[in-house]
Amino acid sequence: MSQPFRTEKGGRIDRAAQLTFTFDGEEMQGHTGDTLASALLANGVHLVGRSFKYHRPRGIVSAGSEEPNALVGIYRNGDQTPNMRATQVELYQGLEAISQNRFPSLGFDIGAVNDLLSPLFPAGFYYKTFMWPKSFWDRVYEPVIRSAAGLGKPPKNADTDVYGNLYAHCDVLVAGSGPAGLAAALAAAETGAKVILCDEQAEFGGSLLSEAGASIDGGTPADWIAATVARLSAMDNVTLLPRTTAFGYFAHNFIALAERVTEHEADADPRLPRERLWQVRAREVVIAAGAIERPMVFPENDRPGIFLADAGRTYLNRYGVKVGHKVLVATACDTAWQAAFDLADQGVEVTAIADMREAPPENLISIARARGIRVEAGCVVTGTLGRKRVRSALLGRLMTSGQVASGGQVDCDAILMSGGWTPTVSLYSQSRGKVVWDAAKGAYVPGTSVQHERSAGAAKGLYGLQATLEDGYAAGEEAARAATGKTAAITRATASGGEAGSGGTLGAIPHDRNASRVKAFVDYQNDVTAKDVQLAVREGMHSIEHIKRYTTTGMATDQGRLSNMNALQIASGALDRPVPDVGLTTFRQPFTPTTFGLFAGVSRGDFFDPVRKTPSHDWAVENGGIFEDVGQWKRTWYFPKDGEDMHAAVARECKTVRDSVGLFDASTLGKIEVVGPDAAEFLERMYTNPWKKLAPGRCRYGLLLNDAGFITDDGVIGRLAEDRFHVTTTTGGAPNVFATMEDYLQTEWPDLDVWITSTSEQYAVAAVQGPKAREVIAPFVDGVDLSADAFSHMSVREATFCGVPCRLFRISFTGELGFEINVPRRHGQMMWETLATEIGKHGGTPYGTEAMHVLRAEKGYIIVGQDTDGTVTPQDAGMTWAIGKKKHDFVGKRGLDRPDLVADNRKQLVGLLTKDPKVQLEEGAQITVSETPATGTPAEGHVTSSYYSPALDRTIALAIVKNGHALEGSTLYVPMPDGSIPVEVTGTVFFDKEGARLNV
Repeated sequence: MSQPFRTEKGGRIDRAAQLTFTFDGEEMQGHTGDTLASALLANGVHLVGRSFKYHRPRGIVSAGSEEPNALVGIYRNGDQTPNMRATQVELYQGLEAISQNRFPSLGFDIGAVNDLLSPLFPAGFYYKTFMWPKSFWDRVYEPVIRSAAGLGKPPKNADTDVYGNLYAHCDVLVAGSGPAGLAAALAAAETGAKVILCDEQAEFGGSLLSEAGASIDGGTPADWIAATVARLSAMDNVTLLPRTTAFGYFAHNFIALAERVTEHEADADPRLPRERLWQVRAREVVIAAGAIERPMVFPENDRPGIFLADAGRTYLNRYGVKVGHKVLVATACDTAWQAAFDLADQGVEVTAIADMREAPPENLISIARARGIRVEAGCVVTGTLGRKRVRSALLGRLMTSGQVASGGQVDCDAILMSGGWTPTVSLYSQSRGKVVWDAAKGAYVPGTSVQHERSAGAAKGLYGLQATLEDGYAAGEEAARAATGKTAAITRATASGGEAGSGGTLGAIPHDRNASRVKAFVDYQNDVTAKDVQLAVREGMHSIEHIKRYTTTGMATDQGRLSNMNALQIASGALDRPVPDVGLTTFRQPFTPTTFGLFAGVSRGDFFDPVRKTPSHDWAVENGGIFEDVGQWKRTWYFPKDGEDMHAAVARECKTVRDSVGLFDASTLGKIEVVGPDAAEFLERMYTNPWKKLAPGRCRYGLLLNDAGFITDDGVIGRLAEDRFHVTTTTGGAPNVFATMEDYLQTEWPDLDVWITSTSEQYAVAAVQGPKAREVIAPFVDGVDLSADAFSHMSVREATFCGVPCRLFRISFTGELGFEINVPRRHGQMMWETLATEIGKHGGTPYGTEAMHVLRAEKGYIIVGQDTDGTVTPQDAGMTWAIGKKKHDFVGKRGLDRPDLVADNRKQLVGLLTKDPKVQLEEGAQITVSETPATGTPAEGHVTSSYYSPALDRTIALAIVKNGHALEGSTLYVPMPDGSIPVEVTGTVFFDKEGARLNV
């Protein structure tokens, strides 16, 4: 197919680089620099999709990311990506695109019957139908609704593309590269500030890329863009990110950017990601996102061939495409006139300019007449004719009485419309700033900044090229000064032309048609009309948020950027209330639709939940270890010998640790370095225990609560120096403990001079436990006296292990003489293999997590999350000894004083011994007072841990039982399918109650 709507010259496309692409299987041509939308228009394709509800024919409306109609599927690598905006899809050789939401074809869509049946589908019909018969919902209504829902078809295969992720910091982030954005970036960069400039388009320049009637510094806008971008590119302190959308503004000036890296390439480098997520922390932000032209709400304003006026100008001047051969311009503001002039200068017949204002500016009328353009003042479009493309328009004249008189019919194959401009305040609103209503502009504009940002140019309702440039320079200088305290002299560009103009309209355009029968669309994608908004008001929806949900206006992929202001005005009129009183819908992230792949990044497949391995993993595999999953960790469960099942292996491991020595990999424990002059004070506030008087070289068990007073974590904490602590946490609790510490440090106690660092990944830890533990480690440890007197239980020293620096703890989770050796992780395998060989000489054994559980349960040591359930206090666990009696405050202290936490009927941690020592209880089993409780009888508690103890040659268990501490010596029952099991309530320590085996 030829390109009948391509101009003979002009535009920023490369006419020498012809590209072939297909749309719905039909081959067409375009050029490098085209978007899919511009290439389709050049080939005379105006019908590109069907609307969601009525399946009406729809064409391209805009030239940017606000496009509501031209959503297409793009085939690539054997699958398709749905809902791509044709206005943002860059053309490449071999591109395959398909239209959506039609069957069997775009030209003949049987779903269009909905348009004929539209009286049955008014706004909110889904709230009133599908109510009867009730049985139809599952079998009829829901299946039909689900099959009709959505636009486009999801991919069938797994995403094979790669997505990148980068974290960045900068002094100034500039979002948008129009005249204000480029000026702001240049002004900030000249001060030496670190600047990131991003724009969603493939080229920097914004509105200047389609500006043909202005000059900057005596040259064309294109020349100024090229010079400015070249200047910025040459600066080491500037990062330029085209094809990058700032889609989210979060707390503390955290901005999320979506960069399209290879999506525009036919043969992308497989080493590069398709998209890259930039997570940027900026000291200052300049929002230069521009403004969006508003459509006019007149009957049948949705036909293919009806465009925003600025889109028509963009396609002409940037892409060399005429939107039509006979064009009608309908407007209420000055800027659309320039589109008419540009079209006329390119030989396009402009049939008329219909300006609804009674007296448009005389200078514009003169320019139009000089070009032979018919001007109709006080004139509106009251309807259009044509099905798959507009072929004529009905005009109406506004009378002084407010009525509309027929103004005849005008033949045209395209209509350019402009109701004025709306500042793009989405990012500003996401920053939690409150927009304010500007009655003179007929729009909401940014108000007081909440974060460190400022809007510039059209984004804050300031129009006109010269004013926009000046504001951009000022915003950049202000941002750089606020971020760095620096200023710099800069030569500011001077513009001529590109005046701001005046005028604009909101809401529905008056017409002489039957309002109950015509459709004047407010939201194109969701088929919301002016009468739908009015109906919502009549049915009691008086808040714009309610109107939005009742009609679905503003809920399309453009988030209402084209529809919101018109919907507000229509609702305002129906309610007879000012627009600000009606409210404004919320602008949410992301600014434009963003792929799931971008958010997932590399977190897919094996990387979605990465497997973490300990330093002993390979050795354990080679030596027959059996593994269990503990969160993300692969931990050795037990080490069976030939002929042993799990129970036999665990029993042997436990007995060996008690009789000789065992080796356990404790690398998975969380480790946090707490450093600074106020380190002891910080821990004093975080943990229940006292820390200020703990001497360097000593350790203490630490108990952590939440604000409510419940146990959330525990671990041993060693003081290495006056200002340094080594904190250990549970394996699963490490991230939460670190986050909790950071939260308190930043928000509650920012005055403390202390910093925390997660070192969980930095250390490999081997626990050597048992009577012969000292003999095993002695040959390899230097720099510390290991004797019982010099290095007693709960001590820590810095030493060396096989010449490698280590932190040596004398602590135990087994009740035996124990040492935990921490070495840099890269030496972990060496340490493990050395110790594994040595324990073999002493009749020892490596042991896994199951033996560890048995050994700790014999001593009554709790595991947070197993023996606690989020409602257990230190008193409940019998651990009041861990609470500093003289401490005036710590996290959770006030929670512990609540009446319900000191009540007599609380569930408390106890030990259980079955009457039959060979019967093992099931973990989670319920506990009752009666041997045969009636159905519905509340349980008194449940079993938390249950094991066979080789040391006692019987089963043991821990449980949480109501008033458990007072029931010691009593008999309770554990009902099971085969009958109740009688148990005796005991203390939690079953073995070596005096602790004599620790202190040797």
